[in-house]
Amino acid sequence: MSNSNKRRRIVSSRHLAEGDGWEVSEFEYGLILVHNAFSRWMQRCMAAAGMPELSALEILVLHNTNHRDREKRLSDIVFLLNIEDSHTINYALRKLRKLALVSSVKRGKEMFYQTSDSGRALCGQYRKIREQCLLEGIPGTGISGEEFSSLATSLRALSGQYDQASRAASSL
Repeated sequence: MSNSNKRRRIVSSRHLAEGDGWEVSEFEYGLILVHNAFSRWMQRCMAAAGMPELSALEILVLHNTNHRDREKRLSDIVFLLNIEDSHTINYALRKLRKLALVSSVKRGKEMFYQTSDSGRALCGQYRKIREQCLLEGIPGTGISGEEFSSLATSLRALSGQYDQASRAASSL
């Protein structure tokens, strides 16, 4: 019996973990746990920064809009966050505008978004709390910066695999 067969399988759906490729189910369960923990973390960090009313998606949109201090179009944000439904991003941008965290300007037919001074300040406060509450504990995980970078590369590659599989599934 190989080492992988002796190891206890930790999956969320046993019916998806039978036969070849059971390790993918174990990975997917890990993704579920990380996704939920990351969403919860973002919201609690943002609440500590002073904006408890933002959802995880709105926080991602705010940080993405703040990225590199450049104006972004809706299509840029949708692409960079790999979100198919642009309406959810548009709704998030409207909420962020109402909260005066982003501003917008129309040029031709397109709207361009940029973080406001208060949006940049909020992102800065989030960063400080992230450093204090999250980054200070990372060395205790035993995962090096190089390993985090490698994991990120693997996750981006796998996102392409899941995107391709989703396109194939929608054609069935």
